[in-house]
Amino acid sequence: MSSFSDFVTVVSGLPRSGTSMMMRMLEAGGIDPVVDGLREANEDNPKGYYEFEPVKALKEDDSWVAGARGQSVKVIYKLVYDLPANVDYRIIFMQRDLEEVLASQETMMRRDGLDPDAIGRDILLQLFQTEVIEFRRWAEAQRNIRIFYADYGRVVSAPEGVAREIAEFLGGPMNTRAMAEVVDPNLYRNRA
Repeated sequence: MSSFSDFVTVVSGLPRSGTSMMMRMLEAGGIDPVVDGLREANEDNPKGYYEFEPVKALKEDDSWVAGARGQSVKVIYKLVYDLPANVDYRIIFMQRDLEEVLASQETMMRRDGLDPDAIGRDILLQLFQTEVIEFRRWAEAQRNIRIFYADYGRVVSAPEGVAREIAEFLGGPMNTRAMAEVVDPNLYRNRA
């Protein structure tokens, strides 16, 4: 059995798929997050984003990654490819209905004064589907990656069961009750 210090726990998925919620769960369960607090909580993520700015520049500088063993970090799926191959990862990949993801993104874009219709919903939907399939194939073929798929709707409706599954996947003792308690069903605002 491995311990959390043997790998970096990565929370990934599409934008607006529940990655911040999963980071909160892991923190409540006993895994410290790698965050910088630069992006503050707002109406779209009232409990915080749990982001770490250097993730965006992984391709240029991944020197911090090995030091994140035993912790969790949020890495959008497109940037997981840039994580160094000499480190082991346990990825919790958030899956959410793509219509819900798009609805949530559109709401956030409108709040930010952007036009979500500029690209086209059907194009985005197709792009996300293709990219997620490609990512899953790639991730499952990597020797240094183990992946757990967490369905957003199931996390919200059955958080204790999912918390237990995550603890088993990560192979260490976690406070699964505390993990379940941080899930707020009231934040499930964009439903398909």
